Amino acid sequence: MKWKNYIPVLEWLPNYKTTQLKGDMAAGLTVGVMLIPQGMAYAMLAGLPPIYGLYASILPLIVYALMGTSRQLAVGPVAMVSLLVAAGVGAMAEPGSTEFISYAIMLALLVGIIQFSMGLFRLGFLVNFLSHPVISGFTSAAALIIGFSQLKHLLGINIPRSNYIHEIIGNAFANMSDVNLYTLGIGVVAIGLILLIKKVKIPVPGPLLAVIFGIGAVALGGLSEEGVKIVGTVPEGLPALMIPTFSFDKLQELLPIALTISFIGFMESIAVAKAIQAKHKNYKVVPNQELLALGAANIAGSFFQAFPTTGGFSRTAVNDQAGAKTGMASIISAVLIALTLLFLTPLFYYLPKAILASVIMVAVFGLIDFKEAIHLWKTDRGDFLALIITFIGTLSLGIEEGILIGVVLSLGIIIYRTTKPHFAILGKIPGKPHYKNTDRFPELEQRPELLIFRIDARLYFANVSFLRDTLEELMEERGKDLKALIFDADSVNGIDSSALHALEEIIDDCKTNGIAFYLVGAKGPVRDIFYKTHLIDKIGEEHCFMRIQHAVDYFDQVDHNRYEEYTLQTNEKSDQTLNGQKPSAKLQKHDS
Repeated sequence: MKWKNYIPVLEWLPNYKTTQLKGDMAAGLTVGVMLIPQGMAYAMLAGLPPIYGLYASILPLIVYALMGTSRQLAVGPVAMVSLLVAAGVGAMAEPGSTEFISYAIMLALLVGIIQFSMGLFRLGFLVNFLSHPVISGFTSAAALIIGFSQLKHLLGINIPRSNYIHEIIGNAFANMSDVNLYTLGIGVVAIGLILLIKKVKIPVPGPLLAVIFGIGAVALGGLSEEGVKIVGTVPEGLPALMIPTFSFDKLQELLPIALTISFIGFMESIAVAKAIQAKHKNYKVVPNQELLALGAANIAGSFFQAFPTTGGFSRTAVNDQAGAKTGMASIISAVLIALTLLFLTPLFYYLPKAILASVIMVAVFGLIDFKEAIHLWKTDRGDFLALIITFIGTLSLGIEEGILIGVVLSLGIIIYRTTKPHFAILGKIPGKPHYKNTDRFPELEQRPELLIFRIDARLYFANVSFLRDTLEELMEERGKDLKALIFDADSVNGIDSSALHALEEIIDDCKTNGIAFYLVGAKGPVRDIFYKTHLIDKIGEEHCFMRIQHAVDYFDQVDHNRYEEYTLQTNEKSDQTLNGQKPSAKLQKHDS
């Protein structure tokens, strides 16, 4: 066993160069500074005390740096996972309570076990069953819910917790008379400051400046006495080692949300990791190893009071832009967070919750994907419909229900598209021995006695009915003129037993009706199956060709007259039967 495949740090650390340290140091410090306010904000979003965001920003980062295949991915608390934690655990306990904290940490352990197991059994491909339009619709709706859930902190009013956006907005308007103008002012200025810094691209994290502004405004202006809610006392010291509480009943309740976080977290992480890796050619992102790394990070973090974490979009982009070369950047970020916990937590006493709310709102509203919706409306109405259904379902029914709708829709899209694959009738390019789709090129030559077709899919039990029904309809349209069926199998990558039976029936029908059947361009694995099942004997090796033109030439030179004769004899046999006469011995022999 090659340990480097499972612990990539063994590959890059021995070759680590001092020239890489400069970039890693700059990136690590930048992301670490950025992660302090974000981690605290996302912990609050998850329903946890802000300190738990810092707890989740130490060990998970170090473990991923040792085991992850991406050199720039920045792991830690993220908005989407935090909201899922709040939605899932919030149904079991009051946010911020001891039970809630315990269940959130147990959830991190469960997510880690699921992701690590998926990586161990190489199940990374499962995330492909969630289509991009569905994810986009869910993410955009969830971003709206996340953003509006922070109105209570931005306005300084009491709004009952809810996953339904119409309830949040309704309650906000109902309590509008209680808005704390100082709180609102701090939040609005912070949002403007973050957006301005992002626009002018100042090399200082906007959230950090917003935090400094908020603390200064409250401490110097005495705004806490005016009703501005602050974080208050933040515990000092590193998180203590604690074994997560085990309860099989609670584990069963947490399992659905744990599965959701495992999939969504991995998809978010792998998407940004691959996007960044495309800019660097000195390493490769391995999905199954990423699952192992993220799983191990969550498992390790759960023993040090961390809630579920994954790779984040914004911090990863900053990490790359700041010059990160290896996982050392993440280790430096983790060390900075640890030093903050040891020495700097008193500085956050006057941090307004409105500042954390502004950090969350700016981050999540950037996840709303208008461009994807517009693009799909122009290019693929089916995918656009899937996006809109998921979006509306998530907004109206809630986060967990929205995910379920997305999963069902994704599977439905897969099933629909595989049961009705692309089918093409082919025609000849005038003057050339090449054949193309007649729907795309109407000027192609078509002969009424030849039906040349192609199906672009693996043939299996779910789409054989579509193939049979389509062929029956086309054969009925051609009627007595049809003399040969030419199957271009160049796009067929596999075939199962149901499809074999269906093909055998199609070949038998052709023989019964005096129609020649030709197989063209079958790939090696498909030919192997035909030989093993002896279907090749039914087709006849002389009816198998590499190119369509070869099959057409064979029909014209060898089979055309024979099938013409067969048709005449069949018609004669039919007439004799109608007149009460028996068919001739010659005809009986031909039929056999």
